[in-house]
Amino acid sequence: MQRSLIVSVAMLVGGCVTASAQDRPIAFIGARVIPIDGEEIPNGVLVVSGGKITGVGKAGAVQIPAGAERVDVSGKVVMPGLVDTHSHIGGFGGADGSAPIQPDVRIYDSLNVHSSGFRRARAGGLTTLNIMPGSGHLLSGQTVYVKLREARTIDDMFIFDGDGKIMGGIKMANGTNSHRKPPFPGTRGKSAALIRAQYIKAQEYRDKIARAKDDPEKMPDRDLGLEALVEVLEGKRMVHHHTHRHDDIMTVLRLAKEFGFRVVLHHVSEGWKVADEIAKAGVPCSVIMIDSPGGKLEAAELAFETGGILEKAGVLVAYHTDDWITDSRVFFRSAALGARGGLSRAGALASLTLAGAKMLDLEDRIGSLTVGKDADFIILDGDPLSVYAKVLETWIDGKKVFDRSDPEDRLHAVGGFGAGDDLRPYLCCMDHQEDQ
Repeated sequence: MQRSLIVSVAMLVGGCVTASAQDRPIAFIGARVIPIDGEEIPNGVLVVSGGKITGVGKAGAVQIPAGAERVDVSGKVVMPGLVDTHSHIGGFGGADGSAPIQPDVRIYDSLNVHSSGFRRARAGGLTTLNIMPGSGHLLSGQTVYVKLREARTIDDMFIFDGDGKIMGGIKMANGTNSHRKPPFPGTRGKSAALIRAQYIKAQEYRDKIARAKDDPEKMPDRDLGLEALVEVLEGKRMVHHHTHRHDDIMTVLRLAKEFGFRVVLHHVSEGWKVADEIAKAGVPCSVIMIDSPGGKLEAAELAFETGGILEKAGVLVAYHTDDWITDSRVFFRSAALGARGGLSRAGALASLTLAGAKMLDLEDRIGSLTVGKDADFIILDGDPLSVYAKVLETWIDGKKVFDRSDPEDRLHAVGGFGAGDDLRPYLCCMDHQEDQ
């Protein structure tokens, strides 16, 4: 009981201090460094200080600050933290059954920061997530971009833009997920019609505000949903669009062209059928990779070759977990299967890091081991595209948030009793062993 209280107090204190960057510079030496935005470095050095990357390169070519802590990672691999463009960790509580389009809903108002899913994600090397509401609506609400820092509340995980605003996109979907009884649509054509009508309302709302010229007497009544869609129309909020079949993909591209919004296509099970059209539209794709049968009929023609076909067509490709659909702890496997299907090695590694960062408008801060970027990185014991490789450590903003050698962290990496609990497990047997 006493030890549990101490652990709880430590969690509270730790949640406060993790927001600050580490003070003493740390140099990781001897590893194979995979920077993503450059060639792999066989005997590399990574220096981090103040939560940022301050040096990266070959041994002897990087100046290590005096007094820096030196960590020998010889025989290991160091690469950027993984970016998951589509996750549901922490809860699905977005829109409800009252309407098919609900842009006013914010997913972060219903996330449980103590969900064990966050710890599993750290164990898989994930450092940044786009957490989404579900796809049972044409538009189910606003997504949120988070870093997997240890946190007391979800606020501790937020990523803020230059204006201090919480970053996130908007979640849309088409296909069969949103087909229900009225007021939901029952056909693909009606789905598109409802979305088109809503964006026209958003255009009219935006124009009324512009004509009012800050005159409160002329301003339209405030509408939280239309405010969010105006951000979409102005390019301030990315649309993350669930879509599987090639005809559904084409519908999204038409709507994006008509209303001028930026979009990332998610899942794209039949993206290989319309790769040239996607490339011509300049739209990136976040692909899901399932390596076992089952799932929905719309995904029946999902192919390992999709990533490679899209890459060859000139499309920016990332992968995502859709956790729980695929487990965050084996995120590397998605890119490895993509490589088996023809995706280049460079494209496969970028698909887990820099490509996803670009889709979240975060490429200037994360996704590669570049001087000046956030010190988000992972240490592995083997090649990232090998099924045998394991994540040993995960670091965010220069702070270690996962250590496989720690018994509690290892539990969430490998599974076992207590690993699925939303509170830290009480390791009675471990405690007993320590007391002897």
